[in-house]
Amino acid sequence: MTATVAPPEAEPATEPPVHRPSVRKRLIPYWLLLPGILWLLVFFVLPMVYQASTSVQTGSLEEGFRVTWHFQTYWDALTEYYPQFLRSLAYAGTATVLCLLLGYPLAYLIAFRAGRWRNLVLVLVIAPFFTSFLIRTLAWKTILADGGPVVAVLNKTGFLDVTSWLGITQGDRVLATPLAVVCGLTYNFLPFMILPLYTSLERIDTRLHEAAGDLYAHPATTFRKVTFPLSMPGVVSGTLLTFIPASGDYVNAELLGSTDTRMIGNVIQSQYLRILDYPTAAALSFILMAIVLIMVTIYIRRAGTEDLV
Repeated sequence: MTATVAPPEAEPATEPPVHRPSVRKRLIPYWLLLPGILWLLVFFVLPMVYQASTSVQTGSLEEGFRVTWHFQTYWDALTEYYPQFLRSLAYAGTATVLCLLLGYPLAYLIAFRAGRWRNLVLVLVIAPFFTSFLIRTLAWKTILADGGPVVAVLNKTGFLDVTSWLGITQGDRVLATPLAVVCGLTYNFLPFMILPLYTSLERIDTRLHEAAGDLYAHPATTFRKVTFPLSMPGVVSGTLLTFIPASGDYVNAELLGSTDTRMIGNVIQSQYLRILDYPTAAALSFILMAIVLIMVTIYIRRAGTEDLV
Protein backbone atom coordinates (compact mmCIF):
# COMPACT_ATOMS: atom_id res chain seq x y z
CA MET A 1 0.00 0.00 0.00
CA THR A 2 1.22 3.38 -0.88
CA ALA A 3 0.98 6.04 1.74
CA THR A 4 -1.04 9.05 0.77
CA VAL A 5 0.60 12.33 1.38
CA ALA A 6 -1.71 14.93 2.86
CA PRO A 7 -1.75 18.17 0.92
CA PRO A 8 -0.09 21.06 2.68
CA GLU A 9 -2.43 23.20 4.65
CA ALA A 10 -3.31 26.44 2.90
CA GLU A 11 -2.04 29.51 4.61
CA PRO A 12 -4.78 31.85 5.83
CA ALA A 13 -5.37 34.77 3.50
CA THR A 14 -4.06 37.99 4.86
CA GLU A 15 -6.00 41.18 4.23
CA PRO A 16 -4.07 43.98 2.61
CA PRO A 17 -3.09 46.64 5.09
CA VAL A 18 -5.45 49.57 5.28
CA HIS A 19 -3.70 52.82 4.62
CA ARG A 20 -5.41 55.41 6.75
CA PRO A 21 -4.88 59.00 5.69
CA SER A 22 -2.72 60.99 7.98
CA VAL A 23 -4.15 63.56 10.31
CA ARG A 24 -2.75 66.30 8.09
CA LYS A 25 -4.59 65.02 5.02
CA ARG A 26 -7.83 64.60 6.95
CA LEU A 27 -7.64 68.23 8.03
CA ILE A 28 -7.17 69.57 4.48
CA PRO A 29 -10.95 70.01 3.80
CA TYR A 30 -11.31 71.95 7.03
CA TRP A 31 -8.36 74.17 6.14
CA LEU A 32 -9.98 74.88 2.78
CA LEU A 33 -13.22 75.85 4.54
CA LEU A 34 -11.43 78.09 7.02
CA PRO A 35 -11.32 81.27 4.84
CA GLY A 36 -15.05 81.06 4.14
CA ILE A 37 -15.83 80.38 7.80
CA LEU A 38 -13.74 83.35 8.90
CA TRP A 39 -15.42 85.56 6.31
CA LEU A 40 -18.88 84.59 7.52
CA LEU A 41 -17.81 84.99 11.14
CA VAL A 42 -16.39 88.49 10.66
CA PHE A 43 -18.85 89.90 8.15
CA PHE A 44 -22.06 88.06 9.06
CA VAL A 45 -22.12 86.56 12.55
CA LEU A 46 -20.42 89.43 14.37
CA PRO A 47 -22.55 92.14 12.69
CA MET A 48 -25.69 90.13 13.49
CA VAL A 49 -24.67 89.87 17.15
CA TYR A 50 -23.92 93.59 17.23
CA GLN A 51 -27.27 94.40 15.64
CA ALA A 52 -29.05 92.12 18.09
CA SER A 53 -27.44 93.93 21.01
CA THR A 54 -28.28 97.30 19.45
CA SER A 55 -31.96 96.38 19.14
CA VAL A 56 -32.30 95.96 22.92
CA GLN A 57 -30.48 99.14 23.86
CA THR A 58 -31.89 102.39 25.17
CA GLY A 59 -30.48 105.89 25.25
CA SER A 60 -29.66 108.63 22.78
CA LEU A 61 -26.77 109.67 20.59
CA GLU A 62 -25.77 112.39 23.04
CA GLU A 63 -26.02 110.27 26.20
CA GLY A 64 -24.92 107.06 24.56
CA PHE A 65 -26.68 103.72 24.12
CA ARG A 66 -26.47 100.85 26.57
CA VAL A 67 -27.93 97.35 26.63
CA THR A 68 -31.02 97.27 28.87
CA TRP A 69 -32.81 94.31 27.24
CA HIS A 70 -35.64 96.58 26.17
CA PHE A 71 -37.59 94.14 23.96
CA GLN A 72 -40.52 96.55 23.86
CA THR A 73 -38.71 98.20 20.93
CA TYR A 74 -39.70 95.30 18.70
CA TRP A 75 -43.39 95.64 19.49
CA ASP A 76 -43.34 99.42 19.15
CA ALA A 77 -41.54 99.21 15.80
CA LEU A 78 -43.94 96.59 14.46
CA THR A 79 -47.11 98.40 15.52
CA GLU A 80 -45.90 101.75 14.19
CA TYR A 81 -44.48 100.63 10.86
CA TYR A 82 -46.62 97.62 9.94
CA PRO A 83 -48.06 99.47 6.86
CA GLN A 84 -44.53 99.72 5.44
CA PHE A 85 -43.98 96.02 6.11
CA LEU A 86 -47.18 95.08 4.29
CA ARG A 87 -46.36 97.46 1.44
CA SER A 88 -42.87 96.02 1.05
CA LEU A 89 -44.15 92.46 0.90
CA ALA A 90 -46.88 93.46 -1.57
CA TYR A 91 -44.46 95.31 -3.87
CA ALA A 92 -41.86 92.53 -3.68
CA GLY A 93 -44.48 89.83 -4.30
CA THR A 94 -45.93 91.70 -7.28
CA ALA A 95 -42.49 92.29 -8.76
CA THR A 96 -41.62 88.61 -8.29
CA VAL A 97 -44.76 87.47 -10.12
CA LEU A 98 -44.09 89.94 -12.95
CA CYS A 99 -40.48 88.77 -13.20
CA LEU A 100 -41.69 85.17 -13.45
CA LEU A 101 -44.25 86.01 -16.15
CA LEU A 102 -41.71 88.01 -18.15
CA GLY A 103 -38.66 85.88 -17.47
CA TYR A 104 -40.04 82.40 -18.13
CA PRO A 105 -40.84 82.94 -21.84
CA LEU A 106 -37.46 84.59 -22.37
CA ALA A 107 -35.62 81.80 -20.54
CA TYR A 108 -37.58 79.23 -22.57
CA LEU A 109 -36.62 81.05 -25.79
CA ILE A 110 -32.95 81.10 -24.85
CA ALA A 111 -32.91 77.43 -23.85
CA PHE A 112 -34.82 75.90 -26.78
CA ARG A 113 -35.16 78.44 -29.60
CA ALA A 114 -32.19 80.82 -29.52
CA GLY A 115 -29.80 78.50 -31.37
CA ARG A 116 -26.57 80.26 -32.31
CA TRP A 117 -27.89 83.50 -30.80
CA ARG A 118 -28.04 81.99 -27.32
CA ASN A 119 -24.79 83.50 -26.06
CA LEU A 120 -25.71 86.91 -27.42
CA VAL A 121 -29.09 86.89 -25.70
CA LEU A 122 -27.49 85.77 -22.44
CA VAL A 123 -25.06 88.67 -22.66
CA LEU A 124 -27.98 91.04 -23.19
CA VAL A 125 -29.69 89.60 -20.10
CA ILE A 126 -26.70 90.26 -17.85
CA ALA A 127 -25.70 93.52 -19.58
CA PRO A 128 -27.58 95.70 -17.02
CA PHE A 129 -25.19 94.44 -14.34
CA PHE A 130 -22.41 96.40 -16.01
CA THR A 131 -24.25 99.59 -15.02
CA SER A 132 -24.73 100.85 -11.50
CA PHE A 133 -27.98 99.89 -9.77
CA LEU A 134 -28.49 103.55 -8.94
CA ILE A 135 -28.02 104.72 -12.53
CA ARG A 136 -30.43 102.09 -13.85
CA THR A 137 -33.07 103.23 -11.39
CA LEU A 138 -32.51 106.89 -12.23
CA ALA A 139 -32.99 106.03 -15.90
CA TRP A 140 -36.53 104.94 -15.08
CA LYS A 141 -37.29 108.48 -13.90
CA THR A 142 -36.66 109.60 -17.48
CA ILE A 143 -38.58 106.70 -18.99
CA LEU A 144 -41.64 107.33 -16.80
CA ALA A 145 -41.43 111.12 -16.91
CA ASP A 146 -44.78 112.93 -17.10
CA GLY A 147 -44.12 114.37 -20.55
CA GLY A 148 -42.38 111.30 -21.92
CA PRO A 149 -43.54 109.07 -24.77
CA VAL A 150 -44.22 106.08 -22.51
CA VAL A 151 -46.72 107.93 -20.36
CA ALA A 152 -48.29 109.48 -23.47
CA VAL A 153 -48.88 106.05 -25.02
CA LEU A 154 -50.26 104.64 -21.78
CA ASN A 155 -52.59 107.61 -21.48
CA LYS A 156 -53.88 107.32 -25.04
CA THR A 157 -54.57 103.60 -24.73
CA GLY A 158 -56.58 104.12 -21.55
CA PHE A 159 -54.15 102.06 -19.49
CA LEU A 160 -53.70 104.84 -16.94
CA ASP A 161 -57.47 105.08 -16.47
CA VAL A 162 -57.52 101.45 -15.38
CA THR A 163 -54.48 101.79 -13.13
CA SER A 164 -55.90 104.96 -11.57
CA TRP A 165 -59.11 103.08 -10.82
CA LEU A 166 -57.02 100.34 -9.20
CA GLY A 167 -55.18 102.95 -7.14
CA ILE A 168 -51.66 102.23 -8.40
CA THR A 169 -51.32 105.50 -10.38
CA GLN A 170 -52.58 109.03 -9.92
CA GLY A 171 -54.33 110.60 -12.88
CA ASP A 172 -51.98 110.96 -15.83
CA ARG A 173 -48.86 110.41 -13.72
CA VAL A 174 -46.81 107.26 -13.30
CA LEU A 175 -43.89 108.61 -11.30
CA ALA A 176 -44.30 108.75 -7.51
CA THR A 177 -46.87 105.94 -7.64
CA PRO A 178 -46.85 102.26 -6.68
CA LEU A 179 -46.72 101.31 -10.37
CA ALA A 180 -43.42 103.13 -10.84
CA VAL A 181 -41.88 101.42 -7.81
CA VAL A 182 -43.01 97.97 -8.97
CA CYS A 183 -41.71 98.66 -12.48
CA GLY A 184 -38.32 99.60 -11.07
CA LEU A 185 -38.18 96.49 -8.88
CA THR A 186 -39.22 94.26 -11.77
CA TYR A 187 -36.62 95.68 -14.12
CA ASN A 188 -33.74 95.61 -11.63
CA PHE A 189 -34.35 92.06 -10.42
CA LEU A 190 -35.48 90.46 -13.69
CA PRO A 191 -32.03 88.94 -14.47
CA PHE A 192 -32.09 87.18 -11.09
CA MET A 193 -35.20 85.35 -12.33
CA ILE A 194 -34.10 84.65 -15.91
CA LEU A 195 -30.73 83.07 -15.19
CA PRO A 196 -31.95 80.32 -12.77
CA LEU A 197 -34.88 79.59 -15.09
CA TYR A 198 -32.56 79.27 -18.08
CA THR A 199 -30.20 76.98 -16.17
CA SER A 200 -33.09 74.72 -15.17
CA LEU A 201 -34.69 74.67 -18.63
CA GLU A 202 -31.39 74.07 -20.39
CA ARG A 203 -30.95 70.80 -18.46
CA ILE A 204 -34.22 69.34 -19.76
CA ASP A 205 -33.68 66.59 -22.34
CA THR A 206 -35.47 67.64 -25.55
CA ARG A 207 -36.23 63.97 -26.24
CA LEU A 208 -38.85 64.21 -23.51
CA HIS A 209 -40.70 66.78 -25.63
CA GLU A 210 -40.43 64.48 -28.64
CA ALA A 211 -41.76 61.56 -26.60
CA ALA A 212 -44.71 63.65 -25.45
CA GLY A 213 -45.43 64.54 -29.08
CA ASP A 214 -45.26 60.89 -30.08
CA LEU A 215 -47.92 60.23 -27.46
CA TYR A 216 -50.14 62.85 -29.15
CA ALA A 217 -49.76 65.36 -26.35
CA HIS A 218 -50.77 68.92 -27.21
CA PRO A 219 -47.93 71.47 -26.86
CA ALA A 220 -49.79 73.08 -23.97
CA THR A 221 -50.11 69.69 -22.29
CA THR A 222 -46.42 69.00 -22.87
CA PHE A 223 -45.54 72.26 -21.19
CA ARG A 224 -47.89 71.65 -18.27
CA LYS A 225 -46.96 68.00 -17.72
CA VAL A 226 -43.28 67.94 -18.71
CA THR A 227 -41.54 71.29 -19.10
CA PHE A 228 -42.89 73.24 -16.18
CA PRO A 229 -42.54 70.48 -13.53
CA LEU A 230 -38.95 69.83 -14.61
CA SER A 231 -38.17 73.55 -14.45
CA MET A 232 -39.45 73.95 -10.89
CA PRO A 233 -35.91 74.14 -9.42
CA GLY A 234 -35.36 77.27 -11.50
CA VAL A 235 -38.75 78.68 -10.53
CA VAL A 236 -38.06 78.19 -6.82
CA SER A 237 -34.54 79.59 -7.01
CA GLY A 238 -35.58 82.52 -9.18
CA THR A 239 -38.47 83.54 -6.98
CA LEU A 240 -36.28 83.43 -3.88
CA LEU A 241 -33.48 85.41 -5.52
CA THR A 242 -36.03 88.02 -6.60
CA PHE A 243 -38.34 88.28 -3.61
CA ILE A 244 -35.75 88.37 -0.81
CA PRO A 245 -33.70 91.39 -2.04
CA ALA A 246 -36.79 93.16 -3.40
CA SER A 247 -38.52 93.06 -0.01
CA GLY A 248 -35.66 94.99 1.59
CA ASP A 249 -34.96 97.37 -1.28
CA TYR A 250 -35.27 101.10 -0.69
CA VAL A 251 -33.62 102.68 -3.75
CA ASN A 252 -36.59 102.19 -6.09
CA ALA A 253 -39.10 103.54 -3.58
CA GLU A 254 -36.81 106.49 -2.83
CA LEU A 255 -36.22 107.51 -6.45
CA LEU A 256 -39.42 106.40 -8.19
CA GLY A 257 -41.96 106.68 -5.38
CA SER A 258 -43.23 109.18 -2.86
CA THR A 259 -43.96 109.34 0.84
CA ASP A 260 -47.04 107.20 0.22
CA THR A 261 -44.96 104.41 -1.34
CA ARG A 262 -42.24 104.11 1.28
CA MET A 263 -41.06 100.57 1.92
CA ILE A 264 -39.62 99.23 5.13
CA GLY A 265 -36.11 99.64 3.70
CA ASN A 266 -36.71 103.38 3.48
CA VAL A 267 -37.80 103.44 7.12
CA ILE A 268 -34.69 101.54 8.25
CA GLN A 269 -32.44 103.82 6.21
CA SER A 270 -34.12 106.89 7.69
CA GLN A 271 -33.88 105.56 11.24
CA TYR A 272 -30.17 104.85 10.84
CA LEU A 273 -28.99 107.95 8.93
CA ARG A 274 -31.49 110.70 9.70
CA ILE A 275 -33.33 110.09 12.95
CA LEU A 276 -30.34 108.23 14.43
CA ASP A 277 -32.60 105.85 16.35
CA TYR A 278 -30.33 102.83 16.13
CA PRO A 279 -32.34 100.45 18.36
CA THR A 280 -35.51 100.92 16.32
CA ALA A 281 -33.62 100.49 13.06
CA ALA A 282 -32.00 97.29 14.31
CA ALA A 283 -35.33 95.96 15.56
CA LEU A 284 -36.97 96.69 12.20
CA SER A 285 -34.16 94.87 10.43
CA PHE A 286 -34.60 91.77 12.58
CA ILE A 287 -38.38 91.83 12.18
CA LEU A 288 -38.02 92.01 8.39
CA MET A 289 -35.49 89.19 8.41
CA ALA A 290 -37.78 87.05 10.56
CA ILE A 291 -40.82 87.69 8.35
CA VAL A 292 -38.90 86.85 5.17
CA LEU A 293 -37.37 83.76 6.79
CA ILE A 294 -40.78 82.45 7.84
CA MET A 295 -42.28 83.09 4.40
CA VAL A 296 -39.34 81.45 2.62
CA THR A 297 -39.49 78.41 4.92
CA ILE A 298 -43.19 77.92 4.26
CA TYR A 299 -42.64 78.40 0.52
CA ILE A 300 -39.81 75.86 0.38
CA ARG A 301 -41.83 73.31 2.35
CA ARG A 302 -44.75 73.74 -0.03
CA ALA A 303 -42.57 73.61 -3.13
CA GLY A 304 -40.35 70.78 -1.85
CA THR A 305 -36.79 71.18 -0.69
CA GLU A 306 -35.59 68.90 -3.48
CA ASP A 307 -36.47 71.66 -5.95
CA LEU A 308 -33.47 73.63 -4.77
CA VAL A 309 -31.04 70.96 -5.90
